[in-house]
Amino acid sequence: MGTARVRSRGRAAAVFGGAVALALPMVVAEGGTAQAAACNLTTGPYQRQAEQFLGRPVDGRQSAADCSATRSFQASHGITPTQGYAGPLTWRTMSTMLAQRAAGSTPNRDGKCPVDRGRIACVDLTRQLSWIQDGGALAYGPVPVRTGKDGTETRTGPKKIYYRSIDHWSTIYDVAMPYAQFFDGGIAFHSTTKSMWNPPGSGGCVNMRPVDARAYWNLLGKGEDVFVYGTKPGT
Repeated sequence: MGTARVRSRGRAAAVFGGAVALALPMVVAEGGTAQAAACNLTTGPYQRQAEQFLGRPVDGRQSAADCSATRSFQASHGITPTQGYAGPLTWRTMSTMLAQRAAGSTPNRDGKCPVDRGRIACVDLTRQLSWIQDGGALAYGPVPVRTGKDGTETRTGPKKIYYRSIDHWSTIYDVAMPYAQFFDGGIAFHSTTKSMWNPPGSGGCVNMRPVDARAYWNLLGKGEDVFVYGTKPGT
């Protein structure tokens, strides 16, 4: 994206490059391209994995109860069509959630986010996780995030927060971006009400739950370090 103009309510600011808000809504098809109200009773390629994740009996065969449980999961996280079919997108979402759970309270155990520069906000695109470090100590998180979709990926590497706007508004997508903290062109941490696992992703920003975006606002400031690494599944 070229030059993008964004404004906070009552104040204008120009931000160059990158994406500044959530991507426009997209239909993400799984197990077919048409929306349908009825359950898809076909056994999907990730049937066993979905059954195990959802606490269902693991037999690798789709049932009405399996379908109902999978549909509920899909509806909660914006996966369409919501048919209960255990396809690649459903399993990608579940496996990302499993990786987040496995991170526990030591998200930086692999040392990929540098911790030798004081306070730093880490963003792991692979696990769709973010957290704040104070040197070797975990200061906040880890928390789930929703980063850039295929084609508007959140760019990797070392960054710094250069502009903050608590009540930001994107004139590109005409959407609110509360607690926006820009760290790379038009890319920012900011709050959204979407599920953190809602596909396909953002326009490049690091979307956060309101409680986490507010905590980041209180813990970070202009000039603070940000480090982004990894590759988001599906990009």
